[in-house]
Amino acid sequence: MSNVVTTHSTQEKVTVTGRQFRSAMVASVLGWSFDLYDLFLLLFVAPTISALFFPTSSPTISLAAVYASFAVTLLMRPLGSAIFGSYADKNGRKKAMIVAVVGVGVSTAAFGLLPTVPQIGFMAAIIFLILRLVQGVFVGGVVASTHTIGTESASPKWRGLMSGLIGGGGAGLGALFASLTFTIVSAIFPGEAFNEWGWRVMFLTGILGAGAGLFVFRSLNESPLWVQLREENKVKDEKNKDQEVVLEQSPLKMFFKKYSRVLIVNLMIVIGGGSGYYLTSGFIPTFLKVVNKVSPEVLSGVLISTSIVTIIAALLFGHISELIGRKKTFLLVGVLNIIGLPYFYLALADSVTTFSIYLNAMGLVFLGNAAYAPVLIFLNERFPTAIRSTGTGVSWNMGFALGGMMPTFVTLASGTVENIPNTLMYFAIGIFLVYIIGSFIVPETRGNLK
Repeated sequence: MSNVVTTHSTQEKVTVTGRQFRSAMVASVLGWSFDLYDLFLLLFVAPTISALFFPTSSPTISLAAVYASFAVTLLMRPLGSAIFGSYADKNGRKKAMIVAVVGVGVSTAAFGLLPTVPQIGFMAAIIFLILRLVQGVFVGGVVASTHTIGTESASPKWRGLMSGLIGGGGAGLGALFASLTFTIVSAIFPGEAFNEWGWRVMFLTGILGAGAGLFVFRSLNESPLWVQLREENKVKDEKNKDQEVVLEQSPLKMFFKKYSRVLIVNLMIVIGGGSGYYLTSGFIPTFLKVVNKVSPEVLSGVLISTSIVTIIAALLFGHISELIGRKKTFLLVGVLNIIGLPYFYLALADSVTTFSIYLNAMGLVFLGNAAYAPVLIFLNERFPTAIRSTGTGVSWNMGFALGGMMPTFVTLASGTVENIPNTLMYFAIGIFLVYIIGSFIVPETRGNLK
């Protein structure tokens, strides 16, 4: 088996072996899953962390503070993509991926060693936030590399599917790994033991992702499009060696100078995709705990089920975008979400049986994760190979940073736990109105990755 990809400048065909394709696919999916596994751990222990690092007289305010710390990480992700994306465009996607994935794992494990407010006072919260900032930089670097090398190694007919596989498959696996970890750790450390030691063990498992990443990336080949571009530049340098050398702009400068308008339009789509993810998959653990008040056993079961649904939704709508185009898929998903999310939020809040909780939670997650399935390949197709990691990483992380802040805004706007479902409904309607408008504005990009 082999795939054929082409360079943007010469349209020259580059053959990728089946092994190279599978290696890039596995590395991208697992790299992104390790990344989201580390982020999801905080969502699973949010109620515990709120009491240990952000204690207040109001449980809702404490919970909002935890989500604010999550948002702090998201705000650092564009900076991480700017740094690692520029590095990946200059030196290769593989090198950037290795450093970023290991950095995320190590910084996550460090949370398990932190002192708490009862131990050292308010400095515990400050140290916690600083470490979240560091983690955010590495997370942004993971996006810049995983979100390009996989699609650049795929043949055109599979790029939509690859987009869904990396974005949703990685997210689903990350959530699944986190769900399984939570299930095991909460069983080993039940009740108050979890609040004392279990949450630390959850974070310390982040080091396993770093180790697994190093093992997986050993056999990873560099992106064929990036390699081809490097070879072309070498030929140009050889031809022009006797002439005056004109220094090219850095990928980051080129991106902001020539593609700032593209970035603004991209964000109308990416913010919707990020919000769809964080207001469904990202918010479900807290929703089920504080609104439905489910048992840990039901919570674990629902989260495992929704993790699988995440993968299915992303694969389905990623491939649909290859069949009917990115633009039409965005419009379709936008309409489905603006109708479906309000219904499922309210239905889940009113659910009294375990079956209805499972059903409505899976409906929410299916629609929310469909929203970003084609986003990865859409962003890849908006930028040339020379700045693709930078452009994709910054666009994705800026949009997902704003989307990731939505749980904080929802929690604060709700005021009380009882108001959370209605607030989620109104936020979803407003966000996906912008998403639909963006779908009309953006051009069709299918086939532009060359």
